[in-house]
Amino acid sequence: MSEGPSTRMTSHRPYLLRALYAWIADNGMTPHLMVDAGRPGVQVPAFAVNEGKVVLNIAERAVVGLDMGNELITFTARFGGVSHPVRVPVGAVMMIYARETGQGMGLPEEPVLPAEEAPGLDETHADDDDGGDGGDDLAPPPKRGGHLRVVK
Repeated sequence: MSEGPSTRMTSHRPYLLRALYAWIADNGMTPHLMVDAGRPGVQVPAFAVNEGKVVLNIAERAVVGLDMGNELITFTARFGGVSHPVRVPVGAVMMIYARETGQGMGLPEEPVLPAEEAPGLDETHADDDDGGDGGDDLAPPPKRGGHLRVVK
């Protein structure tokens, strides 16, 4: 079988993210994303970023207008009591997990595409907002160790 443009498959990342989100929510848990906030196109309040990463609570009760598209995850969430728009390119998601158990999946790093090759993405990075605690929709990332389990 030849490998040409017609046989090239799209990224499986958005499909895994949507499936794991459904699995976590269906089990009554709180889905969280760990995001590389330094990736092009990530838009989150700067004060919510810790060591270049941000953990986002994407539970239905915590966000408004969640759209988990093939290229972008977008929603509005409250940080420090103030609503902010959030944009996360799917390639910037490092892991999705249930806050309560830590079960979920880490995703391999995806190469950064130049802006002209990444449709729908611009060079917007973390906002320059100051202040606030960002604690409304954030949870600390899961502790390192063997708590994440492989989902088969």
